Amino acid sequence: MAKHQVRVGRAGEQAAHFSPAVAIEARGVLVFISSMTARRADGSVAGVGDVEAQTRQVCENLKAALEAAGGMMKDVCRVDVYLRNMGDRERVNKVRREFFGSPPPASSVVEVARLASPEFLVEMSAIALVQGQA
Repeated sequence: MAKHQVRVGRAGEQAAHFSPAVAIEARGVLVFISSMTARRADGSVAGVGDVEAQTRQVCENLKAALEAAGGMMKDVCRVDVYLRNMGDRERVNKVRREFFGSPPPASSVVEVARLASPEFLVEMSAIALVQGQA
């Protein structure tokens, strides 16, 4: 069974790209992805000072981790986003829409004082259920 968005009438409509809840049959492999940053494979930081470019690199890093585990971005059920500036949320959501289709994953967005490096503007961790594996 594919994942599906659970609508919660009393929670109201979402202003951002997330589902209030995601239901999924638990057959397959759960993949827990540690917080990813905008660090490229060569160790450099993508998009210094540009939250959209950093979000795009973060999503590419999540995608690479999922593919290494045999999954795809559509398998993501939950994403936690850590932002240096909550004012960047809409620009981050713009990029998230490119990577996470519909239904979007359940999600949290939190503003933090610092991340692992002062160059980082955004980090994301994720949980995915890769189906078709045992």
